[in-house]
Amino acid sequence: MDVGLIEISHFENPAKDFVLEFLSDVLKWKKKCIIPTSAILGAYHILTRYLKVEKVSAYEALTRSLKTRSPAFYEDISVDAALDSLTNALGYNVESWDGYIVALAKMFKATIYTVDLKLMRKVRDVPVVNPIPEEIFEEYNRWLRARLGI
Repeated sequence: MDVGLIEISHFENPAKDFVLEFLSDVLKWKKKCIIPTSAILGAYHILTRYLKVEKVSAYEALTRSLKTRSPAFYEDISVDAALDSLTNALGYNVESWDGYIVALAKMFKATIYTVDLKLMRKVRDVPVVNPIPEEIFEEYNRWLRARLGI
């Protein structure tokens, strides 16, 4: 699972309820999906720096998810995974984090769930899906643009 879905599910916004239900199914292992624990750190960065969520609120929301100790959490970034991540980043012309998500998807023969439309266009040999219905995602993007003043 990509960091975008994690951050959306951990602060008030129009898509939160839908994504939180999706994340809940992942954490309960009803949906088989891998969440790198380092994605939680990325979500904290996005929530606090760009979305202006209070640090304590972001911390509490994210630690609640981590404390589930769900089997969905992937707790290790190995050297091979890091190498694959960089290879993917170069090959797909994406950020190194996205390269890591692609490496995990290939390793686990899994679908990438993300809100990153560029990743969906660039990666063709692994399924890449935005699980948020189009109308909810559009509403979220309108809300986000208004919140950020763009």
